[in-house]
Amino acid sequence: MTQDIPSAARTCRVAVVGAGAAGLTAVKELTEAGLEAVGFERRERPGGLWVRDPEGNASPAYASLHLNTSRGRTEFAAHPMPADWPDYPSADLVAGYLDDYARRFGLYDRIRFGVEVTRVERGQDGDGWLVTADGGTERFDAVVVANGHHHDPRWPDPAYPGDFTGEQMHAHDYQDADTFDGRRVLVVGLGNSAVDIAVDASHRAEGPVLLSSRRGAYVIPKYLFGRPADATNGALSGLPWRLRQRISEAALRLAVGRPEAYGLPKPDRGLLESHPTVSDTLLHRLTHGEVAHRPGIARFDGDQVVFTDGRRDTVDLVVWATGYRVTVPFLDDRWLGTGPEELLLHHRVFHLDDPTLCFVGLMQSTGAAFPVVEAQSRLVADVLSGRACLPTPGEQRADAERALRASTERWGGDRRPAMRIDFDGYLAETAAVRRAAVDRARAGQGVRVRVAAPRTIGEER
Repeated sequence: MTQDIPSAARTCRVAVVGAGAAGLTAVKELTEAGLEAVGFERRERPGGLWVRDPEGNASPAYASLHLNTSRGRTEFAAHPMPADWPDYPSADLVAGYLDDYARRFGLYDRIRFGVEVTRVERGQDGDGWLVTADGGTERFDAVVVANGHHHDPRWPDPAYPGDFTGEQMHAHDYQDADTFDGRRVLVVGLGNSAVDIAVDASHRAEGPVLLSSRRGAYVIPKYLFGRPADATNGALSGLPWRLRQRISEAALRLAVGRPEAYGLPKPDRGLLESHPTVSDTLLHRLTHGEVAHRPGIARFDGDQVVFTDGRRDTVDLVVWATGYRVTVPFLDDRWLGTGPEELLLHHRVFHLDDPTLCFVGLMQSTGAAFPVVEAQSRLVADVLSGRACLPTPGEQRADAERALRASTERWGGDRRPAMRIDFDGYLAETAAVRRAAVDRARAGQGVRVRVAAPRTIGEER
């Protein structure tokens, strides 16, 4: 029997917060499903983190930033990247690609640019959502949260002991390698941004650039055996992940050896169990002595950094490539619980207490993000348009808890397991979830999120 979640609204209106890749796909898919989508974007153009902002520092994109997933595995199904582009396009090319996407599908007219959402709350009568942006409040039938999670820099907390007399900056504020001219540089972190920045610095800094990390990581070149590395792994997507892990680890050892051979610490988990670092250049700079690894920091002492192995190095610039806090500042704790990083969602999309609150892009993928947010947006459009029905609330919660257990077993409990997804596995599962949801609706089963009757596509509002 179908259970309806009704709304008294005459017209189905969906607020989409953010106009990066996630927000753009949400606005497109909702519109094409016959719903009225209204996007809100605090910046003046679409593209999210890919739009470089050298003056305002609103974006983490830097001059040397390129995709670390290949073009063929990153592009939207509805809007392929040009075939003559390089396998790993630059941030500027990706920003232009997202702008082209917005223009091709007429999204500019549906997004309010330069408008920041400051609060989203349930209407007092329990009907709809009140969205406050730049002082004005409007009612919507559903909300899609697509604000991304690379905008709130994470600094060491608590701070390391001692006093440091040099300069400190977060990777979020890094723009180009001019920053490093003649400097003695320490980069803290071993993720993709940390490695890119360390390599940039190694061409301009004084002496070797120090790269500090408490943990190890697998460093994967962008090409393996003449093909993009992620395409090589994608060819194994039909296999269980443990088998893929063994094959991938063997291939990586054959191609580049073990991380320890380059002076890097041994990873504490296997490949596909931790976020890999993708770089063609780090290993080269390590073997040439232009980058040198250091363990974790013990303390600061004036212009020196003391590491956990007792070594001391003189440094005048520390770059904290320590990631980002995941924040949704416009939602209160009623909806976020202990925080977005731990929030359980049905299929990483639908809030378990109210499926008219949806999240697109609140995940960390083993591969590209664009195909994932595109698939999530199509699922949201299916459900909010009434074309598809969700499982019962109890089934949704059981599925979310089951996914968390599997994720914790694979990635560990201290690495945002609630957000982790396997790229190929999740895309295949999402296709199956969409089919099941449509079949459920046809059979009159499950939960129909009937926010309002969708208008006919192309009908005047």
